[in-house]
Amino acid sequence: MLAQCVFSLILVTLSSSFDIPPTCNSPIYCQGRLLHTVQLAEVFKDSKTFVDKKLKYSQNETLNRFEKFMEAHGDKPTYKQVEKFVNEHFENGNELEVTDPLDWTESPIVLSRISDPELRRWATELNGLWKNFTRKISSEVERNGEKYSLIYVPNRFVVPGGRFREFYYWDTYWIIRGLLVSGMKETVRGMLENFFHMVKTYGHVPNGGRIYYIQRSQPPLLIAMVDTFYQETGDLEFVRTNIDVLEDEFKFWMEQRTVPVKKDGRYYTLARYYAVSKGPRPESYKEDYNKAHESFDNEERMQEFYVDLKSAAESGWDFSSRWYIVNATNNGSLSNISTRNIIPVDLNSFLFMNAQTLSKLYGELGFIQKSDHYAKLAKEWKEAVTAVLWNGEEGSWFDYDTLNHVQRKYFYPSNLAPLWTGCYDHHDAAVIAQKAVSYLLKHDVKSFLGGIPTSEMYTSEQWDLPNAWPPLQVIIIQGLARTHQPNATNLAYDLAHRWVLSNYKGYQDTGEMFEKYNAQYPGGSGFYGEYQPQSGFGWTNGIILELLSTYGGKLKAKIRTSREIPREMAHRRNRTHNVRTCN
Repeated sequence: MLAQCVFSLILVTLSSSFDIPPTCNSPIYCQGRLLHTVQLAEVFKDSKTFVDKKLKYSQNETLNRFEKFMEAHGDKPTYKQVEKFVNEHFENGNELEVTDPLDWTESPIVLSRISDPELRRWATELNGLWKNFTRKISSEVERNGEKYSLIYVPNRFVVPGGRFREFYYWDTYWIIRGLLVSGMKETVRGMLENFFHMVKTYGHVPNGGRIYYIQRSQPPLLIAMVDTFYQETGDLEFVRTNIDVLEDEFKFWMEQRTVPVKKDGRYYTLARYYAVSKGPRPESYKEDYNKAHESFDNEERMQEFYVDLKSAAESGWDFSSRWYIVNATNNGSLSNISTRNIIPVDLNSFLFMNAQTLSKLYGELGFIQKSDHYAKLAKEWKEAVTAVLWNGEEGSWFDYDTLNHVQRKYFYPSNLAPLWTGCYDHHDAAVIAQKAVSYLLKHDVKSFLGGIPTSEMYTSEQWDLPNAWPPLQVIIIQGLARTHQPNATNLAYDLAHRWVLSNYKGYQDTGEMFEKYNAQYPGGSGFYGEYQPQSGFGWTNGIILELLSTYGGKLKAKIRTSREIPREMAHRRNRTHNVRTCN
């Protein structure tokens, strides 16, 4: 079959070609012996710490000094010697300036939509956090770019928080939604212009604002960001000026991330995450390198593993059982990751939304031929999503395994992303909504007072049970609400209520907003993964402010205490865990 041949060719290419590009061209931050030596010496607990540091000297001088250093120590320096070299040649730069957003206001309109005084006070404090996380890049980075891994952009932006001191692609969508309900339109305009700069420079929006991210992207939401801004401001001239950049971003995904998939005798074009570059991720170098050498005994298989890791990072879900393939199941461990061989529901739903939005925007600009082209593409994409990913018996969409030619019928909130993007036939909305509600209730989402869990599997990866992630909550909540069916909108409100109060409880207990939460214990921070739990947190704040803007007229700040998980639920989860972690 053609689809199978295409995937086989890709595997052969990865295994045999020496033309796989490096993560970036920097011989310090992305590839080379210096990076390898420092990261494997574990000078820093978090691998990201090193690649975010500034060079004290020029790139060439640093490399020359490193070669002399290695020669002096017989190519086998000790930990202390490597640490001394790093301290002498790298430093914490002052590339990011904390700066107040110029359009911030103490009393944004969202506050007037919140009836409960405690929730309004909380929202006031969250609105204040925008000032804490607004950054501007120093002009020094523009002048001496080779000394930094940070990519220069001209305008202010809001960072997620914690270890994430640069902007990130899909984080920014949810941050922008929160900024807009906080009335910060000019800040949003500047952030969008930063992304346009990235597309013009690299041909797409990278994963984040560091050079080691440029060979991979993240869930493609720039077109949705611009559409959200346009709906809020009515600024059609802004759209007109930048519509070609939006089309270039869309073309990147069409040209670089699509494959043919055969289903029931017909071929469909769909997309996957596929970030090809050589070697470990620089920001997780020792973790990737050690896992590869622990799991595989040849360089070819290691390079495939690195590509799958980067592709999962491109998805935003780094890491999860969602990307494991073992005997056509999601059993296994990280060494079984096979991201490039999975067609994800959410990615293809986002691309449908992008095509539909481009059609709308081109139509409003008067470009009828372009509008018709993207309307036709959106229609074809929806047909492909329905044919390959929809399962009427289960009442959900599912990712598709192109190696084994099967739907992956496992619970992940991303399965219902088509509700959020409208990627279904709307004359079937009542049936689709009822099936989606039944699907969620069958998977006992209401038994989790801390939010919808990311999966039903304990794997020690952060995009699995027990973690609950803010974007997945709002995709489900808004997706249900957008069907306009009473049973779905009621469930949407209940899930929004649980999520808002869980976040509120966590804030009351700790004074923090977390990157992720514990689905089983309201207000508790999530855990697992490659780094410590992070607080801040950009997308969490934005999503809560948007939910308060929508539901704040009814919500009350009564903290719901955690309760014991019903015995039958605990039994089911333990049984699922025991079965699915067997290899």
